Amino acid sequence: MTSPTSTAAWQALNAASSALRPQTPPAAVSAIAPIEAAGLYADFSRQAIDAGALNALLALADATALRTQRDLMFAGGIVNKTEQRPALHTALRDDATTTLIVDGRDVRPLIAAQLKKVEAFSNAVRAGKRRGVSAKAFTDVVAIGIGGSSLGPAFVCSALALNAGGPRVHFVSNIDGYSLQSTLANLNPATTLFTVTSKTFTTDETRSNADSAAAWLKRALGADAEVMAAHFVAITANADEARRQGYRDENIFEFWDWVGGRYSLWSAVGLPIALAQGYAPFEQLLAGARTMDRHFHGAPAARNLPVMLALAGIWNRNFLHISAHAVLPYAERLAMLPRHLQQVEMESTGKSVSLDGEPLDYATCPLIFGEVGTNGQHSFHQLLHQGSDKISADILMVAESQSTLKGHHEKLLANALAQADALWFGCDAGQAYAASANIADKAERHYLAAHRTQRGGRPVTLLILPRVDAFHLGALIALYEHKVFTQGVIWNIDPFDQWGVELGKTIAKSLLPAVVDADAEVPAHLQATIAHLRRAAHD
Repeated sequence: MTSPTSTAAWQALNAASSALRPQTPPAAVSAIAPIEAAGLYADFSRQAIDAGALNALLALADATALRTQRDLMFAGGIVNKTEQRPALHTALRDDATTTLIVDGRDVRPLIAAQLKKVEAFSNAVRAGKRRGVSAKAFTDVVAIGIGGSSLGPAFVCSALALNAGGPRVHFVSNIDGYSLQSTLANLNPATTLFTVTSKTFTTDETRSNADSAAAWLKRALGADAEVMAAHFVAITANADEARRQGYRDENIFEFWDWVGGRYSLWSAVGLPIALAQGYAPFEQLLAGARTMDRHFHGAPAARNLPVMLALAGIWNRNFLHISAHAVLPYAERLAMLPRHLQQVEMESTGKSVSLDGEPLDYATCPLIFGEVGTNGQHSFHQLLHQGSDKISADILMVAESQSTLKGHHEKLLANALAQADALWFGCDAGQAYAASANIADKAERHYLAAHRTQRGGRPVTLLILPRVDAFHLGALIALYEHKVFTQGVIWNIDPFDQWGVELGKTIAKSLLPAVVDADAEVPAHLQATIAHLRRAAHD
């Protein structure tokens, strides 16, 4: 595979970044023109990318075979190299009727059948036709899962209006028993449905929560198999394991090992979304993502929104050496977006080994963090503006107010635009000095000006959604998925595996006996810590 550092484009980008002289405010406007796709609008004018750098970035995409790899992904080719699998989350939302063969089978009918099953089940629950063992309609759904089996659906449910004529949906992922216990405390067992989502159906956190939920249900309604059949459904790529655990076929919703967990909300993993919102909004979510897919697959690189978002990120990470990126949604309904993108981006491109198995000599994914605006302005934005390290940002805005309170939305938009300008243009010493005109003492004015000066030059991309609805939310999520894929190709890494997650799980299993059993052998380096834990728990 092609190492990006071996390309002429990479050398040209090194030269371009070396020639870039910091200016406050930055004198040049970015060479990237605004781009609109699937109803989303992106303003790149606050990126330090001139025409030369832009051309070199586009050349880098060509040199690393982005178009070839993109076509391969859409066609069901092996793009998850370490696990020798396709990555066909795009097929989950595609409406094509042509065959798509994976492992000798056309997967289109499989996808359609599971979506039909999601539609029928969600409609039945919402209409009160699918009921609990006590013949009462379901008022609440507890969605048990972790990682991609929870974060994506939880984000969508929080962004779209909850309880839109359907049951309330509660997400439980943490193995901390307080999470499940506090959720169940206010629920009626007779009217509670559980969805248990796990790709392997052996994930420890999910199994522990599901077992405890089942015990709670059985204490209230009895241990009859019909109780479990009425109140529990499985969503998994390992249907055999779900059957082994007692789930009936009619209560098993399938997805497949060529769907990564963090890309899986478009499959039956999205059942909680359909339960909360109805199947029609879930279809709109798929339609928005499908529209972004077609844009990504067909638009030229210079006018391709996911590609340009990815290239701006590569410029900032590899050539301006910016190691952190803030996601700042100025919309309360997008508050969970940073959490979702932390997984989509850092689990995908948080890698330090190339596809060839060689250590990388260049940086990959930055630290992703964020908070909803305007809350973040009264928290970590101080560091964004005046910290010793530059941090890049995506600032998201929603054009249409989804509140009836007068004046709030206009102030929200003004704050978002102000943060973008403040991060980029800053406030030079002369402006800071002028801002203290009410202070007569010049020495004091100069002293305060030094503290008020902000260098600016913090790269910002402004992203605008017309409104927070299912279609545009689907397009937004797909935008970031394709950004991640683009960066994975250019960085020559696998954005679809997550081997780093496994080590901690393995160690946790080996340490559990030492935590559970007072007589178990404890590793020497943990003896003092575990002894303290035991004492503290009984003090």
